[in-house]
Amino acid sequence: MSANRPAAVVVLAAGEGTRMKSKTPKVLHEIAGRSLVGHVVSAARELEPEHLVVVVGHAREQVKGHLGEHYAGTRTAVQEEQNGTGHAVRMALEELGQAPEGTVVVVCGDTPLLSGETLRALADTHAADGNAVTVLTAEVPDSTGYGRIVRDGSGAVTEIVEHKDASAAQLAIREINSGVFAFDGKLLAEALTQVRTDNSQGEEYLTDVLSILREAGHRVGASLAGDHREILGINNRVQLAEARGLLNQRLLERAMMAGVTVVDPASVLVDVTVTFEADAVILPGTQLHGATHIGEDAVVGPNTRLTDVTVGKGARVDNTVAFSAVIGESASVGPFAYLRPGTNLGKKAKAGTYVEMKNATVGEGTKVPHLSYVGDATIGEYTNIGAASVFVNYDGEAKHHTTIGSHCRTGSDNMFVAPITIGDGAYTAAGSVITKDVPAGSLAVARGQQRNIEGWVARKRPGSAAAQAAQASSEESAGES
Repeated sequence: MSANRPAAVVVLAAGEGTRMKSKTPKVLHEIAGRSLVGHVVSAARELEPEHLVVVVGHAREQVKGHLGEHYAGTRTAVQEEQNGTGHAVRMALEELGQAPEGTVVVVCGDTPLLSGETLRALADTHAADGNAVTVLTAEVPDSTGYGRIVRDGSGAVTEIVEHKDASAAQLAIREINSGVFAFDGKLLAEALTQVRTDNSQGEEYLTDVLSILREAGHRVGASLAGDHREILGINNRVQLAEARGLLNQRLLERAMMAGVTVVDPASVLVDVTVTFEADAVILPGTQLHGATHIGEDAVVGPNTRLTDVTVGKGARVDNTVAFSAVIGESASVGPFAYLRPGTNLGKKAKAGTYVEMKNATVGEGTKVPHLSYVGDATIGEYTNIGAASVFVNYDGEAKHHTTIGSHCRTGSDNMFVAPITIGDGAYTAAGSVITKDVPAGSLAVARGQQRNIEGWVARKRPGSAAAQAAQASSEESAGES
C-alpha cells in the first residue's frame, strides 16, 4: 500500500452530456470495453483510496446500477441539481459524513485516458510539496480555450486565468488546467463553505477553492502530466472516437513492447481487458474484446472478432467470429467460422470453413472441416465429421444433446437427430439421417435405396438441353459398340 494513499477520490459524473446527442448518459458511453466513468474509476482504484465516491445526477439510477454491477464497493453521492463542480464535491463530502483527514483527489468522470500512474504522480507531488491543493496540468500544443496556469518564481501556482481573461503574455502560456485536483481534505471542506455563486452561471465553482486557499496563505502547486492527451475530456461523439483511437494505440503499443506482433495496428481494435502472451501474432482487421486471452505463438486474423475467448498456444484463428469460447492449443478455426458461447475446442481440434458451433465440446484432434453445424454436442478424440453435417438439436420446444465418441468417421450430409449417442469407432454413411443410437464399431446407414429410371429425361423433358445431351451420348455409345 502506498504511503500517500488518498483519504478519498471523488469522481464527478453527474452531468447530462447533451452534446453527445444520446439517450445514454455521457459517462456510460464505452470505449475499449469500459464506460467512460469505468475507465476513471479503474484509474482511481490504482491509488487504493480509503473511499471512492462517484457523484451522480442525471440518469442517476442507470449510472448507479452500472457502478454496482461492474465496480462493486464504489460509493455514490447524489447531486439533485447540477449546481457546479464545487457543489458536487460538497455532496461527496456529505456522503462521507465528515471532512476526510488526508488527501482528496477530484477527477472528472469523462476523462477515460487518465492513467493511475498520472494520478499517483499527482498525489505524490501533493504530499511531497506540502500543498493545500495541487492542480494536474498539461502542456498542450494549442492552449486556445483552456485556463492558463500562472506560476511564481518558486513554481507555486498563483492563479488559473481563463482564456477570455488572459493577457497577451498569459495567452502564450501552454500549461493548462485539467480540472483534476488533489486537496487537503480538511482545508477543502472548509473552503467549500466559502464558495460563492455570484457568477454568470449561478454555480459553485471548484476552482474558486484555489483562490480561497491561496488568499488564506496556503500553498497551491501543480503536477505536470507527462502526456497532455491524458486529460482530454469527452463532450461529443467525435471526441469519443478520438479517445478510442488514442487508447487503442496505447494498448497495442503496450502489447507490442511485451512481445506481441501486431502487423497493422491501424486496423486492429482491442479492449483494455484483453491479455496476450509473447510471440502471439495479430493480423489486420482483427477485433479483440472482453476477457479475451491470446496464447503464445497463436495467430489470430485477418478479419476476426473475438469476445471473451481464450486462444491456446499455437492456435490459428482465421476470418472468425467467436463469443465465450475456448480454442485449445494448436487448434485451427476458420476461415469463416462462427463459434458461439459454450464452444470448447480441444488440442489440435479443427472447426473449419463455414462451420458453426454452439455449446459444443470437441475432443483433441477431432475435425469438423467444413459446412457444418454442431450444437449441444460432445465429440470425443480424433473423430472426423463429414462435410455438410447438421446436429439437429432443437425439436421446436427443447434443446437435446448429441454425443459422438472417439475415432468415429461420419459421412458427408449427415443429420444427427438428438438426443442420440454414437459409440467409439463407429461410422455413418454419407447422406444418412441418424435417429437411433449407433453402437461402438458399427456402420449406420439411414438412406433409401437408389433407383435409376431409364429414359426419364427424354420422356419428361423432351427437346431440352439435357435431353439432347443424353441423346448424343446414347448415339455415341451405340456407334462405339
